[in-house]
Amino acid sequence: MKGAARSTVTDPRVRLAVGIAGLALARAAVRGDDIGPLELRVFRTVNHLPDGLRAPLWIVMQSGTLAAVPLAALTARASGRPRLARRLLVGGTTTWALSKLVKQSVRRPRPTTLLADTRPRGRAQSGLGFVSGHAGVAAGLCAAALPELGPRGRRLAIAIATTVAASRLYIGAHFPLDVVGGAALGLAVEAALDLHEWVGRDG
Repeated sequence: MKGAARSTVTDPRVRLAVGIAGLALARAAVRGDDIGPLELRVFRTVNHLPDGLRAPLWIVMQSGTLAAVPLAALTARASGRPRLARRLLVGGTTTWALSKLVKQSVRRPRPTTLLADTRPRGRAQSGLGFVSGHAGVAAGLCAAALPELGPRGRRLAIAIATTVAASRLYIGAHFPLDVVGGAALGLAVEAALDLHEWVGRDG
């Protein structure tokens, strides 16, 4: 049973389907300037957490920046994993670029534009909200690295990706659907790259 479950999770076709479905569902739930009651409740709960969390969350949040992509790739390369390094570099960069295209397509405003009680922390966030590039990059890097990690490393990677997503709500940069959509995008891109390699190996 465990082997079957593990096979399902590691199958890139399954991850690609989950990523595409997650992105599509998150996009369908976005209603322009209207924020649903559940999304609003989740956002305010995280955004209104104590200010003392700002420093540690900011540090973890850097794992979702574009600068984290080449750093992760260099780390993988230095550890003797050139194929993983390529996937991290290509997947992270592609996710970041695609997130910009999705933003222009959906054109959802940031929380500071829609909610007067948003608590912005740090530099003011410009541009559009859906999807979160930070959440996408973090999720994609995490998904690519998981097969190469031990149990403790996997838990840490998942915790980092989850924290990156939560931190974007905390600093007032994104709504929950933005980070869900971003994470789904990152997962889909990583799975598509893995599937391309998988088909190539089988072919």
